[in-house]
Amino acid sequence: MQEVRSDAEKALVQEARKFPITRLLATCPGLGPICAAQLVPIVVSPHRFRTKRQFWSYCGLGIVMRSTSDWPRDKNGQWQRAQVQQTRGLNLTHNHHLKAIFKGAATTVITQHPEEPLNAAYQRWLAGGTKPNLAKVSLARKIAAIALVMWKSEEEYDSSKHSKTVSP
Repeated sequence: MQEVRSDAEKALVQEARKFPITRLLATCPGLGPICAAQLVPIVVSPHRFRTKRQFWSYCGLGIVMRSTSDWPRDKNGQWQRAQVQQTRGLNLTHNHHLKAIFKGAATTVITQHPEEPLNAAYQRWLAGGTKPNLAKVSLARKIAAIALVMWKSEEEYDSSKHSKTVSP
């Protein structure tokens, strides 16, 4: 079974080499040649997404702030908008493969790239009191945004551009 998987990965990477954008996306932290080769045929064109928030929603990394209880009744029985809007988690309608790609990229950065500025941002989020699972999702969102910008501008990853502006 492992042999079939490695043969399939080799064929995938070989086919992806025909497209220069896959080599460019493979320079993004956490994304390697296999993840880049999976990313390109799923997204097809980065210009489908005007903003990173639209891309996050497509990837399953968009935060949902609404619920069915946004309009409770007051003392008089009148409908009134709830004053506190709470985070309800991530959106449920998304591409599961993209979510796995970017969460896997975040895991790779956390575990294998301690010198990466994104890893330093993750450590800062943890030190600031952010729960590890939320910090990991924030890191995945950051990687997705970086990949989208790299793809649109067709520029390789430059860690110096992102080291100062990383925020949760």
